[in-house]
Amino acid sequence: MGQKFEHPKLKRSPKLYGYQILEPEEQEESNEKENIKDLEKSSKQFDEILGMADSRNGAVGLYNIGLSCCINSLLQSFLMNRYFTSILRRINVPHGTAERKASVPYQMLLLLESMQRARGKSVRPFDLIYCLSHHGVRLFVVHDASEVYYKIWNLLKDQIANTNLVERLTDLYIIRLQELLVCQKCSHEIKIESKRLMLHLPMFDFDSHLIINLENSLHCFFKPEQLTKENMCHCEKCNKKTPHMRRIKIRYLPRMLTLHLVRFRSKDGSRTKKITHSLAFPPELDFSQILTLEQYQPDAKKKNDGLYDLFAVIAHSGPADFGHYCAYIWSLTESKWYCFNDSSVCEVSWDDIKCTYGRQSLCWGETAYLLVYMRKSGTSL
Repeated sequence: MGQKFEHPKLKRSPKLYGYQILEPEEQEESNEKENIKDLEKSSKQFDEILGMADSRNGAVGLYNIGLSCCINSLLQSFLMNRYFTSILRRINVPHGTAERKASVPYQMLLLLESMQRARGKSVRPFDLIYCLSHHGVRLFVVHDASEVYYKIWNLLKDQIANTNLVERLTDLYIIRLQELLVCQKCSHEIKIESKRLMLHLPMFDFDSHLIINLENSLHCFFKPEQLTKENMCHCEKCNKKTPHMRRIKIRYLPRMLTLHLVRFRSKDGSRTKKITHSLAFPPELDFSQILTLEQYQPDAKKKNDGLYDLFAVIAHSGPADFGHYCAYIWSLTESKWYCFNDSSVCEVSWDDIKCTYGRQSLCWGETAYLLVYMRKSGTSL
């Protein structure tokens, strides 16, 4: 159903099964009328009317099942987000038992309800973990959180049958960029529109110097780049490969902005290594203060466009080929930070989160790997 969003570094993309959620025929007409009513609601109403059920999204842990710390951390970042769960609650229930077991959105909804009913501090996400393993997210495997994030999101998008909800999900998470390629021989221009689930931000600049904060990493990502030698592009006007100037411009920023700090790298097929040096990230982002007007122009019609609060940090500890994931997430209902370390959940401070900036001398230390920012609302996080 539409374009898939995949990790650009991967030469092989995992096959994602395109299950379509089935619904009883007798409910089809009523569901369609309900969907039309939902669509008629304005964006402002959708943001404000989140439902009493989603106000109960509390801090509940998830037991580790088959080295599932990576999956657990990512699930928490989705299920603690009431904008996401308000979409999840509107999905159509699959018709048959087999379809329900294979539906990631439905199993995620069941897990959400189980977490909200939990009397203890943690629940077992066995059915959802099994469902994900059926779709290629294997157990007892060390995962890369950015790759699993793509897999889960693509499965959600492909398995939600309601196209209106898919549009909501896309608008909630997808970044729209425009890439401009200018031939340095004849000045011929090519504009390429792209959609991305996350921005993959460098840890080093073009001169191989360490990048020390998120703002500079964003600067580096959007910096105009000369494409020469093996990076030259084909020019239709010159009818050959020529040097090009490459520029990137933001066309749309979603409510949920995901940033990937590229800490894992390998050279010439060598063993993947983890980059552990410190990269500071702020609790708030203002893109109008980071990028130029050519790179990003706020939409005057949208309140707080380009203004973001940090919502979640997916952190990794240990070396690249091993280690452990946990999630630091801001509770929208309690206005406090929590650390989700599988079944262990505890309240933390901003000073605790700053410890995930990284440190060059600590190869086993905890470092932020994925950052999820949320567009500012009327009240600050």
